[in-house]
Amino acid sequence: MSESVAIARLVRSFAQSDRFRRFRGIGLALLGSILWGISGTAAQVLFNVYRVDPAWLVAVRMSLAGIILLGASGVTAGRRQTLAPWRRAYTAVRTVLFGLAGLLGVQYTYFASIHAGNAATATVLQYMAPIVILAYAAARSRRVPSTVQLACAMLAMMGCVLLVTDGHLERLAVSGWCVLWGLLSAVAVAVYSIFPVSLLAEFGPMVVTAWGMMVGGAAIGVVVLPRHPLPHLLPGAWFLVGFVVVFGTVVPFYLYLASLRDITPADASIVASGEPLSATALAVTALHQPMTWAALLGMACVLATVTLLARTKS
Repeated sequence: MSESVAIARLVRSFAQSDRFRRFRGIGLALLGSILWGISGTAAQVLFNVYRVDPAWLVAVRMSLAGIILLGASGVTAGRRQTLAPWRRAYTAVRTVLFGLAGLLGVQYTYFASIHAGNAATATVLQYMAPIVILAYAAARSRRVPSTVQLACAMLAMMGCVLLVTDGHLERLAVSGWCVLWGLLSAVAVAVYSIFPVSLLAEFGPMVVTAWGMMVGGAAIGVVVLPRHPLPHLLPGAWFLVGFVVVFGTVVPFYLYLASLRDITPADASIVASGEPLSATALAVTALHQPMTWAALLGMACVLATVTLLARTKS
């Protein structure tokens, strides 16, 4: 009996430790990133095979995800906590900005990059986000990045060039729009990682994510849905749409934002490198997309940057 009590106390002590919280945050961010990568490949199939419009998918994805999360928040947190962000003008404005610049920004730029190119390239370009976060942190703290951080920035840029040129520096191997939207998605991920930290601390990830999805979905839906009514899709396509909404939006966005309670935005972006790996693995195995040595080397450079930055202090 005494041994059981001692073990229970040990487990409880570990569960309350900083080390456990860090492990939990890393696990949440990693699982979310893998699901996000799979959803990118599902979106590529919807765009290329079923000719689904990216803006329509974003509008449906965000609106349905917002409704699901709001319902879950109402059940788990209660009506008062769910409506809390709108009780003060300051938090209401920040919630709207997060929904537009953060969530809508991330989703639209990412899907637009996939539509113009492919999921693997779009996802790796998005993972230039740690460099954007690094630049923001340096500007805000008014200090020059360390030698390691500068080397990481150069390595990431070299990897990006190899990826988008396929080793032929005189031309692009993918559409210029794919590159532009992919780099814009990196900026959006940085905003998405940094901006909501205070909101998360006050209201929790489910409430913040739910309202952000609703705001972003409403904004793009007003523009897109009147021009793109409900398409006639096969059951397989609707299955992919459902997967993108639930396992590519609701679950990974919540997991990623929940991880920010335990780890820093920089750490979360670093751990989320599981996304390009899962997207690339699916692109090669399921979609039979060829990957040249230059593209693989470029991806390795970007992911090496992420790993090296993980070993430096934010």
